[in-house]
Amino acid sequence: MSETAGPSLRIGDVARLAGTTPRTIRYYEEIGLLPQAPARPSGQHRLYTDTEVERLREVMRLKDLLGVSLEQLKTLLAAEDARAAVRAQLRRDDVDPERRRELLGEALGHLDRQLELVRGRAAELANLEEELCQTHKRVRRKIRELDAARAVSITA
Repeated sequence: MSETAGPSLRIGDVARLAGTTPRTIRYYEEIGLLPQAPARPSGQHRLYTDTEVERLREVMRLKDLLGVSLEQLKTLLAAEDARAAVRAQLRRDDVDPERRRELLGEALGHLDRQLELVRGRAAELANLEEELCQTHKRVRRKIRELDAARAVSITA
């Protein structure tokens, strides 16, 4: 399947490929995580391109991996889209060095936003891990105390 072949998959097929539901896909389009469906004549089904399927897979991957809100995911994806636009401009041969520097500065800003979100999630996960480790230690200590008390009462 190639994008040059044009749209080829219906929403149910896309949902199965991405491990989600057509309803989720429509909702993600509605809130801007995925591009809106183009206008089509009544009664015709929307067909999706490979690029749109890959975008949905990336949305699902980031959502599962990071466990962020849809709004945070939207911010992350907007920064990624902006970086892609900057990359496209940087690939042009006619970009003068000063403009190239501006574009690279823009890319850094987008990366900073993405890193802030990812680092925030990493910190939350680290805090949760620490809480679980402390609870784990307390439970193990209580088990040892109970075992010691039982050993004393058996020998007494």
